[in-house]
Amino acid sequence: MEEKKKLDLVSIASVPLVMTLGNSMLIPILPVIENKLKITAFQSSLIITVYSMIAIILIPFAGYLSDRFGRKKVIIPSLIITAIGGLISGLAAMLFEQSYLLILLGRFIQGIGASGTFPVVLPLIGDMFKEDRKVSSGLGLVETSNTVGKVLSPIIGAALALITWYTPLLAIPVFCLVSLVLVFFLLKVPKQQEEPVPLRTFFKNIKEIFAKKGRWLYAIFIIGCILMYVLFGVLFYLSTILEENYQIEGILKGLILAIPLLTLSLASYITGKKIGENKLLMKWVTFSGCLLLTCTIFAISFSESIYLLVGGLIFSGIGIGMALPCLDTFITGGVKKEERGTVSSIYSSMRFIGVALGPPLFAMIMKYSHQTLFLTTAAICIIASGFALISIKPKRNYNPALSE
Repeated sequence: MEEKKKLDLVSIASVPLVMTLGNSMLIPILPVIENKLKITAFQSSLIITVYSMIAIILIPFAGYLSDRFGRKKVIIPSLIITAIGGLISGLAAMLFEQSYLLILLGRFIQGIGASGTFPVVLPLIGDMFKEDRKVSSGLGLVETSNTVGKVLSPIIGAALALITWYTPLLAIPVFCLVSLVLVFFLLKVPKQQEEPVPLRTFFKNIKEIFAKKGRWLYAIFIIGCILMYVLFGVLFYLSTILEENYQIEGILKGLILAIPLLTLSLASYITGKKIGENKLLMKWVTFSGCLLLTCTIFAISFSESIYLLVGGLIFSGIGIGMALPCLDTFITGGVKKEERGTVSSIYSSMRFIGVALGPPLFAMIMKYSHQTLFLTTAAICIIASGFALISIKPKRNYNPALSE
């Protein structure tokens, strides 16, 4: 990694860290919110889902704007909007007894801001480095920052909730402010070498990209969606049963939730360092990660033991952590710079769809049985493994974007 770009990478890495904290930090306190606001598990899951759903819709527009006007010019306003949404949710919870709808409104505004943050970070890394090896390493750092946020978020969320149940909501604008300062002062974006592509030409180019390379692009979109669905669904399920079945609350609960996320973070960091420019290796690492996830989720379905559940989720985290940096590298290295932001943003939208669907669908399916929940989840993971095996077909050290 170039020495002069270390500060830039620190500022970039702060964005996914803050966005993850702003969402995942709420997962361990959802049961507390249910009790305080007298709402159902499904209603509490919407606090996660409404944030993701609006982001899904707006992410492609943010991607185009970042291609058209520059990454930094999109990231900074997006961080400000995210902070405003967090402030609305936090103040509503603090000032009003029946604050559920206002909290959802604040989360909706946060989702608007989130659409122009992490999804723009991925193409920005691709802009900063010319060599695939450095791009892979930079993306590994971003995914690590993202997953470190996931590791810390249940612990921080549980710890802040010891002050008051709404303190995690009030902390979100503070985290956004820190990232905003880092990006504003430290990030030096590469100068745009060419005139922005006109809108009509841009959409024509995007259409041609999907006509020529849709097979592997669609596969990566679907795999990313499934991985996030499993991750956030399982975290929601684990958070619920720890409190309801085992009366485990507070920081201890946060620490247990952090265990599988820690293995995900380590696997993501190591994978980003090791895959380099070898696209064939990336394909097999992606497939292996999806297969490991499938096997562990399948094994979990046969027992409700908390030890098997947490142990299985450790290996699930490794599987997801193996796949994510490979998917990021395929996306950022797979299209031209002028379309990179939009294609990356569509990929990010698919990941957000997984985040949005995970908690509410798990809340509905878990009413039937533990085995039904995890067998259906394992079946979905098989789909991800199949796409990784069949639809991604690069040659060694060969960019799949160049294959027709």
